[in-house]
Amino acid sequence: MKKSVFERLLSLETPVYYYDMDLFRKTVDLLAETATAHGVKVHYAVKSNNEERIMRYIASKGLGADCVSGNEIAWAVRCGFPPESIVYAGVGKTDKELTSAILAGIGAFNCESLEELRILDDLAGRCGRKARVCLRINPDIDAHTHQYITTGLEENKFGISEYAFEDAVRIVKSSPNLIFTGLHFHIGSQITSVREIFAVEVAKAEKIVDWFESQGLRVDHIDLGGGLGIDYDDPDGDPIPDFKGWIETVATFRHRPDQVLHIEPGRSVAAQCGSLLSRVVYVKEGRTKDIVILDAGMNNLIRPALYGAYHKVDNLSAGFLRETGPEREYDVAGPVCESADVFGTKRLLPETFRGDLLAIRSAGAYGAVMSSHYNMRGDAPAVFSDEL
Repeated sequence: MKKSVFERLLSLETPVYYYDMDLFRKTVDLLAETATAHGVKVHYAVKSNNEERIMRYIASKGLGADCVSGNEIAWAVRCGFPPESIVYAGVGKTDKELTSAILAGIGAFNCESLEELRILDDLAGRCGRKARVCLRINPDIDAHTHQYITTGLEENKFGISEYAFEDAVRIVKSSPNLIFTGLHFHIGSQITSVREIFAVEVAKAEKIVDWFESQGLRVDHIDLGGGLGIDYDDPDGDPIPDFKGWIETVATFRHRPDQVLHIEPGRSVAAQCGSLLSRVVYVKEGRTKDIVILDAGMNNLIRPALYGAYHKVDNLSAGFLRETGPEREYDVAGPVCESADVFGTKRLLPETFRGDLLAIRSAGAYGAVMSSHYNMRGDAPAVFSDEL
């Protein structure tokens, strides 16, 4: 961040989400170029960040959208994503959501249960339409990530497990209003062992695709989901994730020339470009530790409270307004009346004072979208580097 940008940020009321648009555009451009070079289609996971400027730029680069609610589908279309580029996943799609998506003409429903297949067939018939479906497969793969963001184990609520494959084939074949287009896989999120873990997914998915084709279902589209992780520890040293390693691994999937490979990144697209900026309200000195209390709380960024997620914390004021001395150890907490409202413990920061501007880094994904008004606290609005 340039000092001139920092000085303009000082005039803003906090908390705010700050987006580095140069880094964002560079990230999206690299993703699009790498995917195109390997013939892989990309659908951006809207759930990670639905800021209009973010989404409109992604749509302008020809990427599709991965949605998990009816409202996300409507918003994606409004932000410039063609309906046919949208895929729709989620274990609890309501009749209203399914009907709206049928009428919108989306690219594919990633169906997660046998019951969903039956209901979708019925609703499509009532609408006088055909619904394109992929079966979301639960491949029973451990992605070695946090239990809250793993999705591919057999006991997870997501997807159709192997014991139900034969029933799924039977339902698809007997459903006059469903057009089977392919299979969808997703094993988890924040995966950093890129080539190792995704190679396991590719190998298992190849066998599953072969089985479904042996049953007479033509698999034209193979969606290997998302999950590529980012470097939360060193966002400045490692700002762009390993798209090359991920897409090269996905592209090893043994497939016919007329089969299309798809991926669904979200966190890796937007996380590193966003920071939650907050001012220090108090520095509470204790006998055994000092606590920096911010005006941003878990209502603005819930990831640390929800599953102990790590976000680097920088004291911007110490870097721009004064010379930094020896670092001190602080707990960094918010104002919400919950003991879980802590962004980090035992963090080494330059000596910190009331009024300092701090940046909670790598918050561009699953930050603002998961915010709430708990304690009747307000939203943290978005500001963009190229508008300051």
